[in-house]
Amino acid sequence: MNTMSTSKTIREKIWTKLRDVARPDTRFHLNFAEVIPDFDGSETATDRIVEDRAYKATRFAFITPDNCLADLRRRMIEDGKPFVMSTYGIYRGFLYLDPATVPEGAALYASWLDGMEHFGVPITLEEIASIGRFDYLVTGASAVSVNGVRFGKGHGFFDLEWGMFTDLGLVDDDTPVHALVHDVQLVEEQLQPSETDILVDRIFTPSRTHIVERRAKRPRGVKWPLLEPKQISDTPPLQELQRLQGLA
Repeated sequence: MNTMSTSKTIREKIWTKLRDVARPDTRFHLNFAEVIPDFDGSETATDRIVEDRAYKATRFAFITPDNCLADLRRRMIEDGKPFVMSTYGIYRGFLYLDPATVPEGAALYASWLDGMEHFGVPITLEEIASIGRFDYLVTGASAVSVNGVRFGKGHGFFDLEWGMFTDLGLVDDDTPVHALVHDVQLVEEQLQPSETDILVDRIFTPSRTHIVERRAKRPRGVKWPLLEPKQISDTPPLQELQRLQGLA
């Protein structure tokens, strides 16, 4: 069985179990092909993350817009840790959230996607680079294996973001990448990563913290031959990266 069919099979198996613990999204309900949902116990998993040394040391992070990370975004705002988050489908690029701009008592609202649209400001790749390297990345997932292979919704957004960030030197193979998922999303087997899969270092669930013994290198750079022209035209940061690299 090839990697694509394997990941599809795993997603569908996990999505069946996820329906019992997922919190419906206001827009996509339980359509897991369009949203990585919040779930029962995500706050407990977040408690584990914020006790981790990588979280405590971070000064500038990238956090995905997954619903299960809303409580983490709230905690980062309350802890004064600035971060960047992608917009839906990366169609409008990235948002930068400076906790200093969030009024006291508004951290919860600011952590939600609508709140991010209110308090966050659009930021280009060049502007991100001017702030500095990311020292921490956190993502949700449809599923993640015990050896750190992460599957998203099937659209490859996180892999694409990673490619852009590596092209600009914002992250590298040593940058901590953590995943927050429900226990049913943790695949108890070793999976073979594809050429674009980002291996995570640690996996946080409501019941455990799993440390990945990473063996394979993470990929580098945007794989331009794998992208459709429409995806490039629909994704402003890709067009910006092309300009920065002299490809456009």
